[in-house]
Amino acid sequence: MFSLLGRKTDMVREAEALKGRPEPIATAETHHIFGRPLKAPVPEGMEEIVFGMGCFWGVERLFWKLPGVWMTAAGYAGGFTPNPTYEEICTGRTGHAEVVRVVYDPAEIPLERLLRTFWEGHDPTQGMRQGNDRGTQYRSVIFTQTEAQTATAEASLAAYQDRLRAAGHRAITTEIRAAPPFFHAEAYHQQYLAKNPGGYCGLGGTGVACPGGEDT
Repeated sequence: MFSLLGRKTDMVREAEALKGRPEPIATAETHHIFGRPLKAPVPEGMEEIVFGMGCFWGVERLFWKLPGVWMTAAGYAGGFTPNPTYEEICTGRTGHAEVVRVVYDPAEIPLERLLRTFWEGHDPTQGMRQGNDRGTQYRSVIFTQTEAQTATAEASLAAYQDRLRAAGHRAITTEIRAAPPFFHAEAYHQQYLAKNPGGYCGLGGTGVACPGGEDT
């Protein structure tokens, strides 16, 4: 048991990662809440970003509720295995995190507001876990599409780190980098908590408020 846990909380080496498959796995056709095609192109003027902060069921619900968010999707990113399945992710041998792709209108909701939801919605100091969920798939990540997004995310991390330290918390372990390939998760994972309101959500924040992105 402890040997398996150790492997799942250590990032797999690329040479040892599962091979995956060349074709995408099946997923939902439409978003359960928005009614739009799940893989619709990003509309002109909108932006996308990818967040990982624990089990993606609860993460996706946090973001689809925000005004100005146009699309959310549960998926996998940050590892080595192409087009992985959930079962493969759970072995710790793909290197991917459970993530949520968020498409938003910056004219309606600034990135700082999304980042505040991200930081306050989980504990970003826990490394390869989130609460009782342990493994590389549960690590904290922000995958950006532009240099401007990266700069904003890094500034937000620095500001929140100051708040966390003042409250006695450890260093943030969140990874911020340019977005790697995003692979949609299976259909049953998409908008899971909208279809199963009593379903599991293991998210829990630190209780420390994040500066910036305040509601007006």
